[in-house]
Amino acid sequence: MIVFDKLFYLMQQKGVSTYQLREKCGIDSKTVRRLKANDNMETKTLNKLCTVLDCKVEDIMEYIPD
Repeated sequence: MIVFDKLFYLMQQKGVSTYQLREKCGIDSKTVRRLKANDNMETKTLNKLCTVLDCKVEDIMEYIPD
């Protein structure tokens, strides 16, 4: 299972709120809810997140075996 716990930890470290993330990335609140629920995510969205947070994909998501 892919989880996005690292994303929210990184956001906290950088002082970025979900509102700021939506504004800077151009993603909607539905996508933020999907991230919190660890749902499937498009690579386009992951790219936007990494660009805005200036990080690598492994900094925002992690694979945890079921």
